[in-house]
Amino acid sequence: MANIPISRTPRSSNLSVGSDGDGNQIGNLILRNLPRKECALLVSSLEFVRLRLRQVLHEVGDTIRSVYFLNEGIGSVLVVQPDGKSVEVALVGREGFVGLPVIFGFKSSGLRIVTQADATAYRMDTQVLLKALPQCPVLQLQLQRYSMILGMQTTQLAACNRLHNVSERLARWLLMTQDRVDSKTMPMTHEFLGQMLGTRRAGVSEAAGQLQQAGTISYTRGSVTILNRAKLEHASCNCYEIIQEQKKRWLQETQ
Repeated sequence: MANIPISRTPRSSNLSVGSDGDGNQIGNLILRNLPRKECALLVSSLEFVRLRLRQVLHEVGDTIRSVYFLNEGIGSVLVVQPDGKSVEVALVGREGFVGLPVIFGFKSSGLRIVTQADATAYRMDTQVLLKALPQCPVLQLQLQRYSMILGMQTTQLAACNRLHNVSERLARWLLMTQDRVDSKTMPMTHEFLGQMLGTRRAGVSEAAGQLQQAGTISYTRGSVTILNRAKLEHASCNCYEIIQEQKKRWLQETQ
């Protein structure tokens, strides 16, 4: 696995205003909301990288040597079974962070994190982050809060994968994905969706066909386009709404 670094040079400490000093716009919301003092401590240790489609960031059992603040794109959080089968239990976008176990003192990953599309991120050495955290109380708090949000999402999706049909889950997945990529069109195949939803490819094809026939999405080889988001929300199970409402409630409680 080889990431492609865009810059390794020291940067100015203006992360908090949306730029990293090399002309790259910061999309990651955790970094954007840090106070200037914490930005100054972190900026020289952040490496802007491009991540390719389906690149594995963390593998089950592997030592977490680097953490990632996603800037663009999506990371799928997968539970992997001994037979190699996997199912998605969470999504990470620009609102989040990849590498949460390390902030609680763990060294290895219990899950597989893989990019769903070409993405960008700020990569940081794990040991550097751990040394910086005591001096960055806002970052530490934001990461702890994000861990709760991701845990809530994981719990809800575990129930979703058990209780709801493929068409409802596909609609929910498309909504969650669009929220993180800000695009109506997303690159994906039925085989890939089957892996994400933990179901057979034939089941995904049938579910996608139902949504397409209803005028909700358009599916072509390798991509899905959302045509009517309101219809997609109606076709989804209530898990999407539950996740959004809980995030909103927690955000209000911390303001």
